[in-house]
Amino acid sequence: MTTSQQTPALTITSFGYGHQDHGHAPDAHLTLDLRPHFRDPHVNPALREMTGRDHEVITAVLGTPGIPELIAATVQAARAFLAGPSAGPLAIAVGCVGGRHRSYVVASTLGAALADLAPDVVHLHVDRPVLHRTT
Repeated sequence: MTTSQQTPALTITSFGYGHQDHGHAPDAHLTLDLRPHFRDPHVNPALREMTGRDHEVITAVLGTPGIPELIAATVQAARAFLAGPSAGPLAIAVGCVGGRHRSYVVASTLGAALADLAPDVVHLHVDRPVLHRTT
Protein backbone atom coordinates (compact mmCIF):
# COMPACT_ATOMS: atom_id res chain seq x y z
CA MET A 1 0.00 0.00 0.00
CA THR A 2 1.38 3.38 -0.98
CA THR A 3 0.46 6.61 0.67
CA SER A 4 1.22 10.02 -0.65
CA GLN A 5 3.49 12.11 1.52
CA GLN A 6 2.14 15.54 2.25
CA THR A 7 4.37 18.33 3.41
CA PRO A 8 3.43 19.24 6.98
CA ALA A 9 1.84 22.65 7.35
CA LEU A 10 4.23 25.49 8.17
CA THR A 11 3.05 28.76 9.66
CA ILE A 12 5.35 31.73 10.20
CA THR A 13 3.87 34.57 12.24
CA SER A 14 5.32 38.03 12.81
CA PHE A 15 4.05 39.98 15.78
CA GLY A 16 4.80 42.81 18.18
CA TYR A 17 5.20 42.00 21.86
CA GLY A 18 3.84 45.47 22.58
CA HIS A 19 0.50 44.50 21.02
CA GLN A 20 0.19 41.05 22.64
CA ASP A 21 -1.80 40.49 25.83
CA HIS A 22 0.69 40.56 28.71
CA GLY A 23 3.57 40.74 26.19
CA HIS A 24 3.55 37.01 25.44
CA ALA A 25 4.42 35.45 22.11
CA PRO A 26 1.81 33.49 20.14
CA ASP A 27 1.99 29.71 20.61
CA ALA A 28 4.79 28.33 18.44
CA HIS A 29 7.33 25.53 18.28
CA LEU A 30 10.09 28.05 17.58
CA THR A 31 9.97 31.64 18.82
CA LEU A 32 12.49 34.28 17.80
CA ASP A 33 12.50 37.29 20.13
CA LEU A 34 14.41 39.93 18.21
CA ARG A 35 14.06 42.66 20.84
CA PRO A 36 17.17 42.28 22.99
CA HIS A 37 19.79 41.37 20.40
CA PHE A 38 19.09 43.29 17.20
CA ARG A 39 18.84 47.05 16.74
CA ASP A 40 15.41 48.44 16.09
CA PRO A 41 14.82 50.51 12.93
CA HIS A 42 12.22 52.39 15.00
CA VAL A 43 15.00 54.42 16.61
CA ASN A 44 15.73 56.01 13.22
CA PRO A 45 13.07 58.72 12.75
CA ALA A 46 13.27 58.28 8.96
CA LEU A 47 12.23 54.61 9.28
CA ARG A 48 9.83 54.85 12.24
CA GLU A 49 6.59 55.25 10.28
CA MET A 50 7.65 52.77 7.59
CA THR A 51 7.10 49.03 7.76
CA GLY A 52 8.92 45.91 6.67
CA ARG A 53 7.26 46.34 3.28
CA ASP A 54 9.52 49.32 2.61
CA HIS A 55 12.88 48.77 0.90
CA GLU A 56 14.71 51.01 3.41
CA VAL A 57 13.49 48.92 6.34
CA ILE A 58 14.27 45.63 4.59
CA THR A 59 17.81 46.88 3.90
CA ALA A 60 18.28 48.03 7.51
CA VAL A 61 17.02 44.78 9.03
CA LEU A 62 18.83 42.41 6.68
CA GLY A 63 21.99 44.50 7.10
CA THR A 64 21.94 44.07 10.86
CA PRO A 65 24.85 41.92 12.04
CA GLY A 66 23.57 38.48 13.04
CA ILE A 67 20.22 38.63 11.23
CA PRO A 68 21.32 36.73 8.09
CA GLU A 69 22.85 34.02 10.29
CA LEU A 70 19.72 33.82 12.45
CA ILE A 71 17.56 33.42 9.34
CA ALA A 72 19.83 30.69 7.95
CA ALA A 73 19.84 28.83 11.28
CA THR A 74 16.05 29.08 11.56
CA VAL A 75 15.61 27.71 8.04
CA GLN A 76 17.81 24.76 9.03
CA ALA A 77 15.88 24.27 12.27
CA ALA A 78 12.53 24.36 10.45
CA ARG A 79 13.69 21.75 7.96
CA ALA A 80 14.99 19.57 10.83
CA PHE A 81 11.66 19.79 12.67
CA LEU A 82 9.76 18.91 9.52
CA ALA A 83 12.05 15.97 8.74
CA GLY A 84 11.55 14.34 12.13
CA PRO A 85 9.90 10.93 12.33
CA SER A 86 6.87 12.45 14.06
CA ALA A 87 6.77 15.54 11.87
CA GLY A 88 3.56 17.47 11.94
CA PRO A 89 2.54 21.10 11.55
CA LEU A 90 5.24 23.56 12.55
CA ALA A 91 4.66 27.07 13.88
CA ILE A 92 7.38 29.71 13.98
CA ALA A 93 6.76 33.06 15.70
CA VAL A 94 9.01 36.08 15.13
CA GLY A 95 8.58 39.00 17.49
CA CYS A 96 9.90 42.49 17.98
CA VAL A 97 8.43 45.43 19.89
CA GLY A 98 5.79 46.64 17.43
CA GLY A 99 5.67 43.95 14.74
CA ARG A 100 6.23 46.48 11.96
CA HIS A 101 9.95 46.28 11.21
CA ARG A 102 12.28 43.48 12.37
CA SER A 103 9.73 40.69 12.86
CA TYR A 104 8.00 41.46 9.57
CA VAL A 105 11.22 41.36 7.55
CA VAL A 106 12.59 38.24 9.24
CA ALA A 107 9.27 36.36 8.93
CA SER A 108 8.91 37.36 5.28
CA THR A 109 12.49 36.33 4.53
CA LEU A 110 11.96 32.98 6.28
CA GLY A 111 8.81 32.46 4.21
CA ALA A 112 10.73 33.13 1.00
CA ALA A 113 13.59 30.83 2.03
CA LEU A 114 11.11 28.06 2.83
CA ALA A 115 8.85 28.70 -0.17
CA ASP A 116 9.17 25.10 -1.32
CA LEU A 117 7.17 24.15 1.80
CA ALA A 118 4.34 26.56 0.92
CA PRO A 119 4.34 28.31 4.30
CA ASP A 120 1.47 30.39 5.54
CA VAL A 121 3.10 33.71 6.50
CA VAL A 122 0.94 35.83 8.81
CA HIS A 123 1.75 39.37 9.94
CA LEU A 124 -0.34 40.15 13.01
CA HIS A 125 0.66 43.73 13.74
CA VAL A 126 2.31 45.31 10.70
CA ASP A 127 -0.67 47.60 10.12
CA ARG A 128 -1.08 48.62 13.76
CA PRO A 129 -0.09 52.16 14.79
CA VAL A 130 3.52 52.83 15.71
CA LEU A 131 4.17 52.21 19.40
CA HIS A 132 5.68 55.34 20.85
CA ARG A 133 8.18 54.69 23.59
CA THR A 134 10.96 56.49 25.38
CA THR A 135 13.65 53.80 24.99
